[in-house]
Amino acid sequence: MKNSSNEQIVEIIRKLVSIDYIDPDNIPNIDLYMDQVTTFMDLHLADSKRDKDDKILTKTMINNYTKNNLLPPPVKKKYTKDHVFLLIFIYYLKNMLSINDINRIISPLSEMFFNGKTEISLEDIYQGIVEQELEHGKTVIRDLLKSFKDSQKFFSDKDIKSDKESDYLRQFSFICMLSYDIYMKKAMLDRMIDNILPE
Repeated sequence: MKNSSNEQIVEIIRKLVSIDYIDPDNIPNIDLYMDQVTTFMDLHLADSKRDKDDKILTKTMINNYTKNNLLPPPVKKKYTKDHVFLLIFIYYLKNMLSINDINRIISPLSEMFFNGKTEISLEDIYQGIVEQELEHGKTVIRDLLKSFKDSQKFFSDKDIKSDKESDYLRQFSFICMLSYDIYMKKAMLDRMIDNILPE
């Protein structure tokens, strides 16, 4: 059992290398209706779902984002390429942050691009961030593999008679290490939002 679960964990970590991102070239240059936006996001981010029935984006979500000023309203019921970029950012941020925090992060970006207050394009910013994240992803994978290897040093078979218990405790150790890492990074995010970004 130990080898089987260890192999599964290593395989999960390796699959993270190919985690989906949407290439800017794949985003249509024409404005899209809401149904087209949700279909596009579901198609391009399908591998990031935990369960196959999960929804990446729904009409209700989009309406709520607009209502909460995370997303500017569509123009004649159509969403631009810049709307899609913002929706991608929101999709990733909503897994860690509250709507209020996302609003504080996204609002200045919306203001800059939907009011024509900047010369750089939202596509350039998205592309730059994706390139950074893909590069940083290599470091994250190395750190995950190291943390996993470190977690396997605990609760060796000689300490616990049952392979099943030993295997469980190693997995529990790894989960705790990952959770602590997330906790520290989330605390950093919270403090940045509280202390740097305007209300």
